[in-house]
Amino acid sequence: MPSKESWSGQKANRATVHNSKQESCQQDLLIAALGMKLGSQKSSVTIWQPLKLFAYSQLTSLVRRATLKENEHIPKYEKIHNFKVHTFRGPHWCEYCANFMWGLIAQGVKCADCGLNVHKQCSKMVPNDCKPDLKHVKKVYSCDLTTLVKAHFTKRPMVVDMCIREIESRGLNSEGLYRVSGFSDLIEDVKMAFDRDGEKADISVNMYEDINIITGALKLYFRDLPIPLITYDAYPKFIESAKTTDPDEQLEILHEALKLLPPAHCETLRYLMAHLKRVTLHEKENLMSAENLGIVFGPTLMRAPELDAMAALNDIRYQRLVVEMLIKNEDILF
Repeated sequence: MPSKESWSGQKANRATVHNSKQESCQQDLLIAALGMKLGSQKSSVTIWQPLKLFAYSQLTSLVRRATLKENEHIPKYEKIHNFKVHTFRGPHWCEYCANFMWGLIAQGVKCADCGLNVHKQCSKMVPNDCKPDLKHVKKVYSCDLTTLVKAHFTKRPMVVDMCIREIESRGLNSEGLYRVSGFSDLIEDVKMAFDRDGEKADISVNMYEDINIITGALKLYFRDLPIPLITYDAYPKFIESAKTTDPDEQLEILHEALKLLPPAHCETLRYLMAHLKRVTLHEKENLMSAENLGIVFGPTLMRAPELDAMAALNDIRYQRLVVEMLIKNEDILF
């Protein structure tokens, strides 16, 4: 039978061991919560795997948010592929179905803008996700507008941005702005400069003192578009708005017509109309009203889809009215 003192000592020892285990357990829980493991002899700290994953996810999230902030101004325009029948040299496989492209000539089609190679039957199922490559898009003038902006990752064609900046910096008070023509050979020089150098083209006053050369180059760009700025699909709706006599109904139809434009076309039209509105604010100096600008830009921005010459001539007055209404109501429509 153990003595009272012996039993008390054993009880104290058990309590000490229990407290020690409890403290050790609490320390382990704390270490686990902090994601660290302390060495007995070294003061090095090893990051626990869950904390690693948490920190990585937070860092990834920050990087993603920063990237989104940087890219929020990069346009995401949808573009269909520009497929053309192509004869491939050597063996080729379809990039859509991954099957062999049989034949000696005209085995399939190739996108002229991004280089995608597919069977002719597969081309009908390829999504509208063409990403033009600059090695295929070698021109600025006469190039499809959406193709150009996607190839250069811009909201609008650089020709439009650069010419309008130059015009607004030194030409808003020029009499007959856009109405007076520049020397045609120099306008062709500007065109070749853009085709050759792109956004590095020099159109400053040191190169072209006459502002009418820059306005002529801008008008030529719009005339050379394979699909007009106001597209063939949207053309009838715009003409309908000009034929309507009620002002409120005109604006409603114009608003519906703008929705029919591809995003790149609509953004470019918005930017141009805002510029032309600023031109009219200097009407006392340049003598260019919204009506006068409509006469100049109507046939430049719009082309009748029909081949009937008489119908196209009859539409000229409505084309003028469309541009005039777009300029006057630019702040409401866009």
